Amino acid sequence: MSEPFTMREFHADERTSDWRVVGDGATAVFRTGSFGAGAALVEAIAGAVGDAGPHHPDVDLRHDTVTVRILTERPDYMGLTTGDLELALRISELARDQGLTADPSSIQCVQVTMDALVSADVMPFWAAVLGYERRADSPDEDLVDPRWRGPSIWFQDMDAPRPQRNRFHLDVWVPPELAQARVEAALAAGGHLVRDAGPTWWTLADAEGNEVDVTCATGRD
Repeated sequence: MSEPFTMREFHADERTSDWRVVGDGATAVFRTGSFGAGAALVEAIAGAVGDAGPHHPDVDLRHDTVTVRILTERPDYMGLTTGDLELALRISELARDQGLTADPSSIQCVQVTMDALVSADVMPFWAAVLGYERRADSPDEDLVDPRWRGPSIWFQDMDAPRPQRNRFHLDVWVPPELAQARVEAALAAGGHLVRDAGPTWWTLADAEGNEVDVTCATGRD
């Protein structure tokens, strides 16, 4: 049985250079140059994976890229495992066999964070209205799209109401090597720094105070 595997362990393996762990799993973007070449890679992945159980990859085929996301989903656990590592290495091998290269600079995922006085009071509403489900390993904090098409929602409890501050903010996950550049670009575009918890995350705000976190796997387990 595959064992839980941390993002730190995943990135420490030099064979995973095609991949980056962001908020919704290990992700790779392969540049294909055409829809046909991308379809061929998807076909190869499908043939190699077979009945992978909880390790089925999510594959997004576009006109010039194939994005692959890997995450184990079990009733008692949602996260990376040793099986995910093996699957990622196999997919990278298939891409190389077809002469394709990975583009980590294209990887990101967006999460919505909601500040709530009592998360338990508001989570059922958002689950119902969005058709979302509670995340298996953090059911009191996270809602996820069972189809993995929409952004996840993390509910963050507040100590007191914040009437002059937005109650929603976005978490933008990027590869670690891109985080500082993304922060600098946002500051140059008129934003300002609210909180610096680098190299793991930075809270930024636009000209009217609406906040966003730029975050990555550095410093996390």
